[in-house]
Amino acid sequence: MILVNGAAADTVAANDRGLAYGDGVFRTLTVRGARLRCWGRHYRKLERDCAALAIPCPSEQLLRREVEAAAQGQPECVAKIIVTRGIGARGYATPRPALPTRIVMTSAMPVHPPEFATTGVCVHLCATRLAVQPRLAGIKHLNRLENVLARAEWQDAGTAEGLMLDPENNVIGGTMSNLFIVEAGALVTPELSRCGVAGVTRERVLEAAPVHGISCRVETVSLERALQAEEILFVNSVIGVWPVRKLARREWTRMPHAAHVRQWLEHEAN
Repeated sequence: MILVNGAAADTVAANDRGLAYGDGVFRTLTVRGARLRCWGRHYRKLERDCAALAIPCPSEQLLRREVEAAAQGQPECVAKIIVTRGIGARGYATPRPALPTRIVMTSAMPVHPPEFATTGVCVHLCATRLAVQPRLAGIKHLNRLENVLARAEWQDAGTAEGLMLDPENNVIGGTMSNLFIVEAGALVTPELSRCGVAGVTRERVLEAAPVHGISCRVETVSLERALQAEEILFVNSVIGVWPVRKLARREWTRMPHAAHVRQWLEHEAN
């Protein structure tokens, strides 16, 4: 099901700024047991990202109704919300006032091998780097070409995710996920003030860890530091938690923190 501005449709205007310039934001969440998971968190992130780009954000009530309508009859699915600045004339100048386009769509839950979550995944070290742009850092905006190019670097089904770095060889995250490393029993996630996306699941882990007696910090993480970690975990709202089994020259066999984080996320779904 696809809804465009509340109506069933699968097209947008050719002069929509989301198409022309990637001028918009999006969120991806899951529906499980006919219930929107972490809806409040996703909407607050969408609202903040819209504000950062000065795009009027549709109301929470409106978007929730549309997501629920699109997911009707699909108790287990993935929902995606896109908000663009709307239709505009040629050129970069933003239309005043902006009349945002909102797109809500649902799709089947992806099926991944169960061992991805238990014994871990093989990860490709991406050559494509994330450019530094503090004004866009943390925002889930529609300009995702770096991730597209990075994901095109591998084709083998045995590789589940790619690790992306910034120009200084610091770890930022996966092509579709955030990342945590484990050092001396503590969780550390990369600092994202210069590039990268700050996802809802990353936020949830940051909040849950101290509640469960685990230290969790936000710091700059070099590639060498990540390769020396006790564990590496990829997280997002669809996959949950994937521990890393192999990355570059390093392999991991013990992943106890991955199981703990997975349990937090499964039992604390708000």
